[in-house]
Amino acid sequence: MIKEFREISKSSTADVVTKRDKDRYWKRILIVDDDPDITNTFKMGIENASKSISVHTHNDSRKVLLDFEPNFYDLMLIDINMPYMNGFQLSEKILEIDINVKICFMSSGEINRDALRDINPSISLGCFIRKPVTIDNLIGRIIKELD
Repeated sequence: MIKEFREISKSSTADVVTKRDKDRYWKRILIVDDDPDITNTFKMGIENASKSISVHTHNDSRKVLLDFEPNFYDLMLIDINMPYMNGFQLSEKILEIDINVKICFMSSGEINRDALRDINPSISLGCFIRKPVTIDNLIGRIIKELD
């Protein structure tokens, strides 16, 4: 079986088909939260519930910008309250790199949407996830955003 896999992977046609199939069925999500327990729990829960979603995580908003690739992620879940750079600041920088990525903000605190719009009218809270959240509710929201 390993020999067959090596022979198939040598074929450029097989590589193209495999990549197309993977891209067609897989969705990639990036979770950014300064709490590693949250990113690890969300990652495990999402990947266990859906074999077609690949989850990447970051716990430092500054490193996200160094590693971020445009047109790679389908959805980002970004915590609002983080050190160094909050979720709104991070999302503005990410959208300068990739205008097509969907973003959901997460927070355990209250968000005054009107006050936020007064401060920064360009920020959209179309997708907001209040923590704590059950994995089932999180997955439901992710599926809704990915459709």
